[in-house]
Amino acid sequence: MSTTTPRGPIPRTPEQDPRLGIAFDPPWKSAPRPTHRLVAIGDSLTHGFQSGAIFNTDLSYPAIIAHELGWADRFRFPRYDGFGGLPFNIEMFLRDLEARFGRDVDWWETVPALLHARRSMDKAEDYWERGPGSVLPSATDISHNLGIFGWDLRDALDKTAAVCVKRLANPTDNLLRQTVDHADDLAALRVLPAPPDGTLTQFTAAARLGEDVGHGMDPDHGIETLVVFLGANNALGSVLDLKYVLSDGENNAFEDLDAKAKFTVWQVEHFSSELEKVAAAVHTVKARHVIWCTVPHVTIAPIARGVSVKMERGSSYFPYYTRPWITDRDFDPTEDPHLTGEQAREIDAAIDGYNYAIADVVRQARDGTAVGAGGDRKDWYLLEIVAVLDRLGSRRYIEDPLARPPWWQPYPMPSALRALDPVPNTHFLTSDGQRRVDGGVFSLDGVHPTTVGYGIIAQEIVNVMRLAGVPFFRPDGVTPRQDPVLVDFERLVRRDTLINHPPGNLTSGLRVLAWADETLDLLRRSLRFGI
Repeated sequence: MSTTTPRGPIPRTPEQDPRLGIAFDPPWKSAPRPTHRLVAIGDSLTHGFQSGAIFNTDLSYPAIIAHELGWADRFRFPRYDGFGGLPFNIEMFLRDLEARFGRDVDWWETVPALLHARRSMDKAEDYWERGPGSVLPSATDISHNLGIFGWDLRDALDKTAAVCVKRLANPTDNLLRQTVDHADDLAALRVLPAPPDGTLTQFTAAARLGEDVGHGMDPDHGIETLVVFLGANNALGSVLDLKYVLSDGENNAFEDLDAKAKFTVWQVEHFSSELEKVAAAVHTVKARHVIWCTVPHVTIAPIARGVSVKMERGSSYFPYYTRPWITDRDFDPTEDPHLTGEQAREIDAAIDGYNYAIADVVRQARDGTAVGAGGDRKDWYLLEIVAVLDRLGSRRYIEDPLARPPWWQPYPMPSALRALDPVPNTHFLTSDGQRRVDGGVFSLDGVHPTTVGYGIIAQEIVNVMRLAGVPFFRPDGVTPRQDPVLVDFERLVRRDTLINHPPGNLTSGLRVLAWADETLDLLRRSLRFGI
């Protein structure tokens, strides 16, 4: 665990070697490839959530990796094609607002614009709860992308299709809070197969794929690479709600699917208790390689904007964190929602504790000391996504050299992103009415990546897969790739509408988002999924 100084906990230093310095000589070098080349278990960052909705799932990081593997035509993932996705697409809404009112919403148009916002939210609610979006497609095959937005460790362990159906039994048409009830559960029913009993969790679904060895395929592993990227939602509520509420261990409330909703940050001991069960579940999955991603520092996300200047010289933290549309001049700590700098420091310290625990899980699997492993060693890897975001952190480190820890180096942006003007950064996305003038890593919800942001995650995972000896092929799936296997960021830039053509009304649109958040609780209810 981290040590402390008079100024607080010393931040964790990320591991430099995904293998944690533990060599492993796999026994399957001459075995045929497994049936399923890539499976991913995770939350919204794996699902492909963006700008308040799940919609472009063909551009999630697992789908991007499948494209680079030459396996895109066999990679299975859920789709959410109606009404801009689930639960509420902020980008689509701002573009619709621009088409109706122009790039600037004048003062006399404010009321009609806000009424239009309410109608749009109501239509989205009707579509997904009672309209075409409520009709589930018939699916018999298990998805390779098993990410489900909004889920934390306990959800991944306990939730099944049957549980989700039960939670969705009584949707309400709420006139004041018009967002989709339990949107994450509705989304999950397009991920988890629902046979008559509907008993598969994310982990048991992956385990079933792991048993699918196929004729002439690897007889010991049904999955070549399994990615596990969970844990962000065990702390993300703090910046979504701008509240610091630690998990309660009384009666193990943090394990209860309903009671845990009130917590915004899991205590490290509670997270570790959950992680132990998650690791045991992953051990049952027959995968050659498992890549565990660390939890990013959620306080870097621009949904919680640091106010004014840092707390002190060389600090990583601002005195307050509030919504991106509240300016320093307008911010009032007695009136506006906020976290304090000390709370932000405590949140990051908790996340550091989560990541120590995740690293220990990988270490024990690699050296054969995991509980119940019987000395068997696994080819597991640690991917420090937390370090990737820290290295991209504009206000925290890039613009404040004195705050940089000794290990810090700027993230090497791919050439296709370096060629953009401006180069994408972690500020909140803004435009001048014609083009993007700031931001680009985060989408319009201030939490989830843009398409090129997902490309960065994909590239980091690809790097670890190559380290593990995973072969990559051309799109034909036959011709081996000998190049360093760089993600095709030019393709992603072309697909990224926020990068190449952001809504022209972002500045005035933020005023509407501010109203929707303050009046309808839009961000909390859309991003915390109807709790």
